[in-house]
Amino acid sequence: MKETRKGMLIVISGPSGAGKGTLCARLLQDDPSIRFSVSATTRPRREGEEEGTHYFFMDDAAFDALLKKDAFLEHASVHGHRYGTLREQVEQGIRQGWHTLLDIDTQGALSVMDKVPDCVSIFILPPSYSALRTRLHTRNTDNDAEIERRLSFARKEVALFARYNYAIINDDLNQAYQCLVHIVEAEKHRTSRYIPVIGEA
Repeated sequence: MKETRKGMLIVISGPSGAGKGTLCARLLQDDPSIRFSVSATTRPRREGEEEGTHYFFMDDAAFDALLKKDAFLEHASVHGHRYGTLREQVEQGIRQGWHTLLDIDTQGALSVMDKVPDCVSIFILPPSYSALRTRLHTRNTDNDAEIERRLSFARKEVALFARYNYAIINDDLNQAYQCLVHIVEAEKHRTSRYIPVIGEA
């Protein structure tokens, strides 16, 4: 049987510490048809992060230059740093039939949803704010003031989850991952993207 598959844009958001990064990494590892869209950011590089793999790190001047060229599908300021999704990288991948994954904040996600209405949007929720606080402390990448700022921001993000197509509560990582896989597999077979050709024989 012959078939044609169109690439889709998968948008995943959730508060810091909700586990979206872990879920995205596992999905990318298990599904070779999905590619990660690397965002540009003015945030300082963290230990273990690589240029072009985790982010395109740049200063404000370089970011502004890309803005003037309309090079971003979306851009936003989060926790005092700027992030942007490179338009051409996303559009090229979809044209080539790849499923492109965006791991972005709610502000950027809502912008993408407006510009790409047929994207698949998924919000990752923590089981509780107490659990979220524990995860942020365990991660050991932010000081207490930054953690409190992230928790405050998380409440604003969670309030927007109904704007997304799907919501997943990450209480158990394996269960949350299976839910994510089922969503992605179902969306791959949506008739707007999946066109099978049934032969006579």
